[in-house]
Amino acid sequence: MESVKLVQNYYDADVEKEWERLEKHPFEFALTCRFLDRYLHPGDRVLDIGGGPGRYSLYLAKRGCQVTLLDLSAENVEFARRKAREQEIPLTAIAGDAREADQLVEGKFDHVLLMGPLYHLTKERDRERCVQAALSLLRPGGTLSMSFISMIANLIYALREEPEQLLCEESEQFAREHPDDMRYFQNLCNGEEYSGQAFTWAYFARAENILSFVKRFPLEILHFFAQEGVTAHNEDRLREKPEEVRRVWLNLCESLCEKEEYRSWAEHLMVIARKKEVL
Repeated sequence: MESVKLVQNYYDADVEKEWERLEKHPFEFALTCRFLDRYLHPGDRVLDIGGGPGRYSLYLAKRGCQVTLLDLSAENVEFARRKAREQEIPLTAIAGDAREADQLVEGKFDHVLLMGPLYHLTKERDRERCVQAALSLLRPGGTLSMSFISMIANLIYALREEPEQLLCEESEQFAREHPDDMRYFQNLCNGEEYSGQAFTWAYFARAENILSFVKRFPLEILHFFAQEGVTAHNEDRLREKPEEVRRVWLNLCESLCEKEEYRSWAEHLMVIARKKEVL
């Protein structure tokens, strides 16, 4: 089955899981919103490509942005529409492939979000096409916000959720039955990236390769930060703490998240860049 169809089926099958994901990872959502709030203002036109069931789209629409959501999953799109109706928030939502965004959406936008598609496009030419389509819809001087899954993400998950998994890696039977898991850990040890089967079809990127990729385009990098800050390892414990405790940790995350030495603490990395003016 084509990898894009695998991703589509994954998200169509359980929209609630994706909607609830950011409730389970509140630091990722809150810190990302803090950075978006620096640039996105009421009245701005925003295109959220790969916006899933609409967490960020609805947040920005509530702030007064004119938001269009485009997502591969028709179930995600319908869910976002329903949430918008329930909350009486204006939202345009379209089903479609991020690589074809420039054929599916009309007009120019002040800001474009790519917070999902670059996770799943495992071929570099597809990631390039996705960014080019986004840029064609972005006005000069507007911002493009791109999220990537860090190469370290699966290691963080294994340490936090399934530390016994590494014991299984030493089993020959496990290696035969789970070749993708084995290849991920081998690539990790070899300093390589990983593309292939994971939670679904996915691309895990090294930080230095993210920067070199972004620099191919007419973009001025404004921020490169860890979306969870330093909380990914212990977010479940912090989530249970009182609001004032979570707030001071979020403030610390904001102070540290752009420092190179702390990017490896996070599962997701984001670049916010400005489209260069045409000379």
